[in-house]
Amino acid sequence: MEHAKPPLTLYLAAPRGFCAGVDRAIKIVEMALQKWGAPVYVRHEIVHNKFVVDGLRDKGAVFVEELDECPDDRPVIFSAHGVPKAVPTEAKRREMIFVDATCPLVSKVHVEAERHHADGLQMVMIGHAGHPEVLGTMGQLPEGEVLLVETVDDVAGIAPRDPSRLAFITQTTLSVDDTAAIVAALQARFPAIIGPAKEDICYATTNRQAAVKAVAPKIDALLVIGAPNSSNSRRLVEVGKAAGCDYSQLVMRADEIDWRAMEGISAVGVTAGASAPEVLINEVIDAFRARFDVTVEIVETAQENVEFKVPRVLREPA
Repeated sequence: MEHAKPPLTLYLAAPRGFCAGVDRAIKIVEMALQKWGAPVYVRHEIVHNKFVVDGLRDKGAVFVEELDECPDDRPVIFSAHGVPKAVPTEAKRREMIFVDATCPLVSKVHVEAERHHADGLQMVMIGHAGHPEVLGTMGQLPEGEVLLVETVDDVAGIAPRDPSRLAFITQTTLSVDDTAAIVAALQARFPAIIGPAKEDICYATTNRQAAVKAVAPKIDALLVIGAPNSSNSRRLVEVGKAAGCDYSQLVMRADEIDWRAMEGISAVGVTAGASAPEVLINEVIDAFRARFDVTVEIVETAQENVEFKVPRVLREPA
């Protein structure tokens, strides 16, 4: 006789998963393959998700880290995270066909940085050293024009040229709460610092973090579906822990779930980073259904209907 499965409630955070910038970037690669055929080169992972990247590789996308790995005669696409100015400049010099899949909300930060630079201000960027979005944004301006801070403590260590001529920008995928603390430290040390009208953290990052906060009090464990190199996914794990859910885990997909940790618990939260497709979320739900008598509840804190157009070059016939 089969044992009855233990009951479990899965709380699905909404919004979760794909954001408009990711959606657009993936569409750009697919449309480029349709228009120009394979191979199409992509500088850096188009979005930080192995499942997505592997799927596009199967269709003929070739992922490289730098432009010098691309031939002159094939199209190249720049990832959703953005690129330093030097990259499109070099692509033009080599007369390459290139399509920029930078998320428009990242491009907005680039424009902001350039505007402040034109006004003679030095920039402070709040972000994670080495992340491609940070490299891309800092690379919009000449060396030394952007000072990077990662933590509140870093604020004490920077030495701007002129403390009265400063502005700050942020990476789009940071923790809303951590960033607020860093901004407060910047404003305390540099009272004249100019900030964006609304912080640069994007709507999708903000919404996914708010949904996790709403789910956290109801659950014994939180699973965030996303990639280890995905900034916004890693922040969701931290937000879950900060909201009181000690067991917050990042998994790339269902086969990484630690089922021993799920023994004896009755409520699990599930969310996904902005570059994780819904198929991976469904795979996780199915894995739970195989082991538990599952009830799914959706905890929705916002509705998203943002859509970004793909570049015109892809809408025109070849």
